[in-house]
This record gives sequence, C-alpha cells and structure tokens, in this order.
Amino acid sequence: MTKFSYRILPFSQRLFLSVIFLFLGYAVCFMLFQYKREKAYKIELLNTQLQNYNNQLCDFLADHHGVNSDSMQSYVTTHMMPNLRVTLIEPSGKVVYDNTNANWKSFANHSSRKEVQDALMYGSGYSISRQSESIQGEEYFYSARYYPPYRIIIRSALPYNLSLAEHLQADSGYLWFALIICLVLIFIFYRFTRKLGKSITKLQQFAMKADRNEPIDMDILQTFPKNELGEISQHIIKIYKRLHRAKEALYIEREKLISHLQTSHEGLGVFTKERQEILVNNLFTQYINNISDRNLRSSNEIFDIPELQPIIEFLNRNEGNFSKEEKRYAMHLNKNARSFTLECIIFQDMSFEISINDITQEEEQAHLKRQLTQNIAHELKTPVSSIQGYLETIISNPNIPQENVRVFLERSYAQSNRLTFLLRDISVLTRMDEAPELVEKEQVNLSKIVENILNEVALGLEEKHITVVNKLPSEVILTGSSSLLYSIFRNLTDNAIAYAGNDIQITINCFREDEKFYYFSFSDTGVGVPEEHLNRLFERFYRVDKGRSRKLGGTGLGLAIVKNAVLFHGGTIFAKNMPKGGLEFVFTLKKDIQG
Repeated sequence: MTKFSYRILPFSQRLFLSVIFLFLGYAVCFMLFQYKREKAYKIELLNTQLQNYNNQLCDFLADHHGVNSDSMQSYVTTHMMPNLRVTLIEPSGKVVYDNTNANWKSFANHSSRKEVQDALMYGSGYSISRQSESIQGEEYFYSARYYPPYRIIIRSALPYNLSLAEHLQADSGYLWFALIICLVLIFIFYRFTRKLGKSITKLQQFAMKADRNEPIDMDILQTFPKNELGEISQHIIKIYKRLHRAKEALYIEREKLISHLQTSHEGLGVFTKERQEILVNNLFTQYINNISDRNLRSSNEIFDIPELQPIIEFLNRNEGNFSKEEKRYAMHLNKNARSFTLECIIFQDMSFEISINDITQEEEQAHLKRQLTQNIAHELKTPVSSIQGYLETIISNPNIPQENVRVFLERSYAQSNRLTFLLRDISVLTRMDEAPELVEKEQVNLSKIVENILNEVALGLEEKHITVVNKLPSEVILTGSSSLLYSIFRNLTDNAIAYAGNDIQITINCFREDEKFYYFSFSDTGVGVPEEHLNRLFERFYRVDKGRSRKLGGTGLGLAIVKNAVLFHGGTIFAKNMPKGGLEFVFTLKKDIQG
C-alpha cells in the first residue's frame, strides 16, 4: 500500500483540513477548560454548603459549651442533610465525634488527612472521592473547617456515590451547544474553502497551460466563482491574454525584422557588450570572409581581423563609458577589388551592431555616370560646334556665294538632326533608368512593328543593296512598351544598314517560343565586329570605329537602348560573329512583363 500524502490533496482540502484541525484543537481545549471550570465551580458550591453547615454546627457547640455526644447526635439528626456524615476532630488529629459510627473512639488519628491539614493550615479544606478508612467501602466528599477558639475541627462529608458524582459533573448542555456551533462553522467554512479552492484550481490549470504555451479558451473566465479571488483570477487571465497577444505581435515583428535583415542588401551583425553574436545575416558573413581572406568558423573571430582594428579600438575606447547619445563610427575599406563602408553603432545597453555595405557597384555606377556625363558633353559639343562654325562663317562673310551658304545651312541642318536624335536617345535611356514604372504598357503585335520598320528604311536598304529575310510569324503578340519594342528592331536595323556594308542580307527570325518567352535572332552577312569589341557593343557611346561612326551620324546610344529595352521586357541579349561572316544578335523577350 502506498502511504497517504498530504500534498496530493487539492489546495482547498488542505486549507480546509488545516483550519479545521486548528479550530477543533482550540474548541477541545476551550471545552476542557470550561468543563474543569464548571466542575470546580460546582465543587466550590458544594464545599460552601458544607462549610455553612459546619458554621451552624460550630454555633451550636458554642451555645452548648463544648462537645456532648448526646446533644450532638440530637442536633445532627434534626439538622442533617440526607446521608450527611459529621466528624469532630481535635487539632492533634484525634476524633472526638462521628455520627455514622458508634465506635468513633477507635478511629485512627486523622492528622494526615488532606482536608484536616488544609483546615489547620488555611482554615478550611476539602478532598474528593477518597475512600474512608473508618467505614469500609465508602467514598466521601469531605469539607473541614478549623475553629481556633474552640480548638476543634468540624468536618462534614457526603458519600461520593453516583448521585454526588453526577452533581459534581459539569453541565454538558453547553458542550452540545458548542459542538453544534462547531459543525455549523465547519459547514460554512467548507463551502467557503470549496469556492476558494475552485478558483485556485482553475487558476492553477490556467498557469499550467500558460507554462506549456497551450491555447487558452477565454470561456474559462465564466467558470470562476463570483468572489474576490475569482475577480483577481479573471484580471490575471485578461492581463495574460493581452501580454500573449503583445508577445505574438512582437514575435511576428521580430520574424519580419529577421527576414528583412536576412534578405537585406546590407551585411548586419548585432553583438552583446561581451561581443557575443546575437544576430548575423548571410551578407555579413560573406563580406567578412571577403575582407579577412579566410572563411571564419565563428562570427566572434571578426574581432581578430586586422582590417577591422579601427572599429575594435572604437569599441575599446567606449567600453563602460557610454553617453546618452548613440555613438557611431564609420570607415571605408577597399579589399580584393571591392569597396566597403563599415559602420559601428553602440546602443544604450552597450550592445552594438556592425553594418557592412558593398559600394563597389555604386562607385562603378557613379564612375559610369561621370563618364556618361563627359561623353554626353563631348557628343553634344561636336554638332553644336559644327553648327556654330557654319553659322559664324555665313555671318562673318556677307559676300559668300549663295551656293556655299546653302551647303553650310544643309550641313547645319544635318548636325541639328543629329543633335535631336542624340537628345531623343538620351531621353529614352534616362526614362528607362530612372522611371521604368512610368513606361506605358500595352498588347503589341511585334510582327506588324517589324513590317512598318522595314517599310520606313526601304530607301536605305535599297541604296546599299541590302535584302531582308523576315521569318517572323504573322502574329507575335506580347505585352510591353510599343515604343521600346520599336526601338529594339529599328536600332538593330539602322546599325546593320550603317556599319554592316553593302550587298548583304539581314535575317530576322523568332526561332523558339515557350510559355513565357519568345527567342529572336537578328543577323547580317556583313563585315562583323572584331572579337575584342563584342562585349562592349552595348556600352553607351562606345564605338568600334569612332571616326567612321560620327561621320555616319550615329549617336553611340543605339545598342545601349536595345539592351535596356530588352532588359525592360524581362529578356537577355548578346552579340556574336557568324561563322561565315557577319554579326548576329540573339535575344529573348518576355510575353507579358506584367505577369
């Protein structure tokens, strides 16, 4: 058998039993005390009655000048209570009279009797239920008093039989009353602790579910009793629910932040003040490995990288010396042909973050923009200078022949057209670079656009004896920018007419199609392009033969526009020389750039 454990009981029962044990202990002690007090009171009352009798007997002896057996017997018989025993004893303990035994002269000395000793010492005394030595088998309640003037001890006694014992017993009525009150209080307290225990049990169940992070039904609020603890429990659960919702929202935001940091284009590492990793994203690891020239096994090893020594010194300077404002330190670092900016921020709790940005592309773009600006300025300068020179010649020479004036004006007009085309191409590229989302998109039949272009350039094709083989299907439909799609095929065609040579063939073909893309080739059988120039054909203002290109009126932006337009339509493009001579452009266009 298993031993009963007090701890396995519910709290309400433990509380009920604990208080009941204390209450019953107090009640039993109180009733015992009250019982003894009541018994003592009744004994004292009986003793008082016997003492009064002793006093009356003393008065009788005083009137009759001493002890006389006959007169004593007459008085006792006349004034005696039922079963009363009267004994007269000298201070020496000698019995001089006893009404219950004629042989009282043969009684033993009574000086050792308790009531006699108390009477001699205190004036009066009593003893209970002592068996009489003079009368065999009888027990008495004795009450004695010493009267010094008469040098006599008067002792009266009643047999300590059942009736006297019952008389001396305390009144048990109040015991039954106390017991009933106890039972009523126990019942009331049981009801109270049951409600209290119910609230505590519900609260315990809630706490266990909360600890295990289990879902909590808000209907539990309706099960609490309508008392103070029930109200407190309801408030606790409501507070927990609010905290739980706040925790969930915080967790979601934390996950969003972590996801953002992991997909961010910035390398970020967050560390404690002890320089232990809190959060490090993938880019941070990649950048640190690039800077350190080795693969770090732990993010904590970054504090040993020599290139980061300025940041380490910054952290050491500010360790334990934090001001109210956030402290920042930034540095620039070039390593392995890449440029990085590093920034360290110390927070108020002395934790810190280190961010790394790869600005190689930005620097390259800045360089390209500067180069582009220079190229634009140079390209604009040439037609403007030509126009200005021709006009100055006309103005400064009023007698110049009209034939020459016309030639100069025609050349100025040609340069102004070139300037217009250049500004137009610059505008197209700028729009694709800075605001591609503003480019209007629509459903386009590319086959018709190509047919229109071929009609527009028919004279140029005829002048150079160029034939075009158009292998496009009659319906090549896609969603995109009509103007940019026109620019792709128009610039490729103009480029072939201008630089491929005479007596050649141009072939336009859509050689493949899948669910998302069309695959095109635009080839010619002309002079081709030297191999070292192929990768740079799509650079802005790049020319294979600069003098010849300007002479033919090109802006140097045609193929750059082609590449950007292809990229805008979700495709790719590259150029290659044909095995038998000539140049081929292979590119793809997405069927629907909105999908």
